Amino acid sequence: MVHKQIFKGLKLLPAVFVVLIAAVFGVAQESSGNKHNERPEIAAPASQPAEGRKEIKSSAQYSYEFTQPEFYIRHIVIEHDIDGRGKITFERLNEEVAFEEPLDLSPATMSRVTGLWQSLRFLESEENYQTDRQYPHLGTMRLKMQQDSRKRTAEFNWTNNKDASSLVNEYRRIADQALLVFDISVARENQPLNAPKLMERLELLLKRNGLSDPQQLIPLLKELSTDEHVPLIARNHAIRLLKKIEK
Repeated sequence: MVHKQIFKGLKLLPAVFVVLIAAVFGVAQESSGNKHNERPEIAAPASQPAEGRKEIKSSAQYSYEFTQPEFYIRHIVIEHDIDGRGKITFERLNEEVAFEEPLDLSPATMSRVTGLWQSLRFLESEENYQTDRQYPHLGTMRLKMQQDSRKRTAEFNWTNNKDASSLVNEYRRIADQALLVFDISVARENQPLNAPKLMERLELLLKRNGLSDPQQLIPLLKELSTDEHVPLIARNHAIRLLKKIEK
């Protein structure tokens, strides 16, 4: 309606002016229409800050195995992921039943363990860790790692490779701590008279740095120190060990 009124007025003007004004009016109308239909520009999303990004966790799986048929603990298998979650399976001399317990390694333990795996460049390496001399009486150790389609197993009974030796020692500490926790749990439930000896064993392992992370034992020792099912001597020993660990 508005357009018709405008063009009626234009009829009174000279033809040249009519053409000129019409052209200007059309350009203005087109410009206005474009602005009306034009989609607003969407800014590209800013890069997400590092602390907000979802880390892609490694799919690596780690395994340590120890076998010596004549030892009291004749077979041990430790399996875990990059977060330290997994399980330990062990067999005792003259027993056919294998025990399996969940495993949750502490960040401090995992830092040492993964650091040694990385130092070995295990999947990329083809190094033979076995020394020229054989020591089968010490038991056979197997290190295994798998990530995606890559996997490798290394077997030896003695090695001069410092990183491989350190990694095996870390897994021994993990095993000793897990087995100690298992034995303490059994003693509390069924064999309370064994608790004093287990406290002595725990103190010995502490003195020789034989546990993977003693801090993980604090909750268990606190429970043990107030458990009236175990002998008083074991409860008092647990309190002394707590003080040593908490220092």
